[in-house]
Amino acid sequence: MERWQNRVAVISGASSGIGAACARLLVAAGLQVVALARRTDRLEQLRQSLPQEQQKLFHQRTCDISQESQVNGTFEWIERELGGIDVLINNAGIVLGGQLIDMPTQEIGNVLQTNLMGSIYCTKLAAGSMRRRQFPGHLFFVNSTAGLAGYKPDPADESLNAYTPSKFALTAVQEIFRQELIAQGSKIKTTSINPGWVATEIVPDETKEKLGDVILQADDVAQAVLYALSTPPHAQVEQITLRAVGEYF
Repeated sequence: MERWQNRVAVISGASSGIGAACARLLVAAGLQVVALARRTDRLEQLRQSLPQEQQKLFHQRTCDISQESQVNGTFEWIERELGGIDVLINNAGIVLGGQLIDMPTQEIGNVLQTNLMGSIYCTKLAAGSMRRRQFPGHLFFVNSTAGLAGYKPDPADESLNAYTPSKFALTAVQEIFRQELIAQGSKIKTTSINPGWVATEIVPDETKEKLGDVILQADDVAQAVLYALSTPPHAQVEQITLRAVGEYF
């Protein structure tokens, strides 16, 4: 991890769950972290929870990544104040209740705008920063097993509606970015992290109760990110799929 010391890592959806876990691990590893989220108060709580010597490496910005203008303004600030983006962790995502066949189109659009377009907005700008500076950075996509071929949930489970197609699309987006960067002769890495059920705020309490201990923790996913980031420059971990022991789908 020596080559990442004091490098700038941007994390979307950093106010809780996987994003917050990634922020804690990366500042502890010596990176500067720019934590993005809509909930300013939660970002401040996260900063205050860090050891005093790590707080200076933590930068917080209120940003709704589903709004391209907010993403543009935030990334302009990062370029101006910190010199560019070296690592991007696309983590922000939402799940709404209901079935795709019945749910309002506006809600479907909200899921796709956050889970898919938000990641595209951030990735285009981060990759542009890396390419301008000719820096071999790393682009992460926190995806889901719901976005992988062969996904077949229990019919008794509630539908994930627009969440599943948004994650399938993110799988394709990661692969397209990987191919395009190779075609341009870039050494920028891309990695898709595909966890099963994770005990975060977007998972309903009744689902957590049903799963019991057959569920991942946010730190498990953050450790997978850290592993892929720590690989040598010539090695690329394209995908990591992780489930709790005993999780079937």
